[in-house]
Amino acid sequence: MSKEQVKAVLDRVQSWPLERQEDAAKILTLMEAQDASAYRLTDEQVAEVERRRADPNDKRLTLDEFNARLGRLAGE
Repeated sequence: MSKEQVKAVLDRVQSWPLERQEDAAKILTLMEAQDASAYRLTDEQVAEVERRRADPNDKRLTLDEFNARLGRLAGE
């Protein structure tokens, strides 16, 4: 998307209802904040997140199951 296209969209936003303009401003502010964040995933981490999200057999633990696993790992 060119700068002119971006400007055209932003100009049109000003004609939207106020509530919709506020929504757009919030989204753009969130996007801007993400760019300022010091936290970044490596390509390998992104791939792992995508792999785990695509896994249809994800295992969720209850708090009791989680605590039991921690106990086994700690040698209890």
